[in-house]
Amino acid sequence: TSMTSAKIQVNGVHLHYQLTGEGSHAVLLLPGMLGSGQTDFGPQLKSMNKQIFTIVAWDPRGYGQSIPPSRDFPPDFFERDAKDAVDLMQALKFKKFSLLGWSDGGITALIAAAKYPTLIHKLVVWGANASVTQEDVRIYNGIRDVSKWSEKVKKPLEEMYGHKYFAKTCEAWVDGISRFAEKSDGSICQQLLPDIKCPTFIIHGEKDPLVPQAHAEYIHKHIKGSR
Repeated sequence: TSMTSAKIQVNGVHLHYQLTGEGSHAVLLLPGMLGSGQTDFGPQLKSMNKQIFTIVAWDPRGYGQSIPPSRDFPPDFFERDAKDAVDLMQALKFKKFSLLGWSDGGITALIAAAKYPTLIHKLVVWGANASVTQEDVRIYNGIRDVSKWSEKVKKPLEEMYGHKYFAKTCEAWVDGISRFAEKSDGSICQQLLPDIKCPTFIIHGEKDPLVPQAHAEYIHKHIKGSR
């Protein structure tokens, strides 16, 4: 099946996406911090069933090929990504679609499913968290300096962004996400979880070095009927 790679104007920015498959079930793949459709979802774009699914992978603003603008992290950056993601799918003429999000993309997907319940068919998230604790901030600061990252993780991102943008954006992300811990409950989107009505599947890696398992358990507990 052919793959479309294009940009479309959404909310004043040109968002890059890849699209493949001709199935009746549309799915949007949401990448994690610094990720893009291609770096995070190469295997899914290649191997997901193209007869059942129409698969869209996007680059959030400031990531991947959705530059310009440069990536920034205002207090509402997750809400902004959620609106961009939903508006992108509507611009591509999908009436209803499922969300598959990992890490930051999982958080974005949770917010989108809560805020736009009539548009979201099903939800799968992995490596996601609905709040930020002081312990999380300590973990995030451990990845602030990208020169300490393993070559395997660092290389594709350096190739995509160049060292300077990659290093600067990672530092800005650590500052941006750590701000949630300054709230009394550390919430990113905890209050929205009960609003999620679609079938939801939560996956978590037992050895996830960045997101402790308690986050997945919290999300499962607060989304009714989730698995």
